[in-house]
Amino acid sequence: MLEVLAVIAIVAYVIGRQLLGESLRGKRVLLLPAILVVVGLTRLDSGSHPVRAADIACLVVGGLIAAAIGAGQGAMMRLENREGGLWGRMPVRGLLLWAALLASRLVMTLLASALGAHVAASTAPVVLLLGVNRLGQAAIITRRALTAGIPFAREKDGSVFLAGRLSDLGARLTGHDDAAPHRPRAPYERQDDRYGQGSDQAYDHGYGHGYDEGYGQGHGPAYGPGYGGRYGAPDHGGRGHRDDRRSRVGRRAARRFL
Repeated sequence: MLEVLAVIAIVAYVIGRQLLGESLRGKRVLLLPAILVVVGLTRLDSGSHPVRAADIACLVVGGLIAAAIGAGQGAMMRLENREGGLWGRMPVRGLLLWAALLASRLVMTLLASALGAHVAASTAPVVLLLGVNRLGQAAIITRRALTAGIPFAREKDGSVFLAGRLSDLGARLTGHDDAAPHRPRAPYERQDDRYGQGSDQAYDHGYGHGYDEGYGQGHGPAYGPGYGGRYGAPDHGGRGHRDDRRSRVGRRAARRFL
């Protein structure tokens, strides 16, 4: 009986804070429901009746209903950014979801009694189902806050609960992964392997040793050791090509005078 009264007091406290609006801190949104689930699981085996397969089936169905109602509560919550942190308030129509949670528990209690699931029909799963309901709401609130880029409100010590990990998760959800900074690309860098060895290599690997050493070795794959290798000595970086061109011009001029 004391456990039921404690749960009623907790629910009344939560409803009052939600209707008035409050800063949503990460530990209260995420950690407190997880603690309720753990405590609720330890309470299942504390009675005189062992947990049977019918109890597990009823608890799973009741847990799914509680989580779905919690997700609806999280979607209904009005969220906004106040003083750099998450703030939320439940509209008055959110009381209908609390009523639905209570009604589902009563229905599952009657069903569990009819099936002989004594543990599921007792008050032992109340804390567990409340924790599952709060986790369902926390999942939706967290996703909405991350998508909107609003961090949880600061804790009493000034820190933000799981700030780094939630920031990375929010970047993945929005498709803007800012966790890994991009290296500035070279002016002639490519995105594929057509001119070198991929996006991390520049043009200089595509045409030999690059333009830093001149034409002598720059266009080796296309013209041998370089322009000089085809038309002259490669050590002169294409000077043989210019000398050969001058000689051809001289021969053409000589023919005109013949």
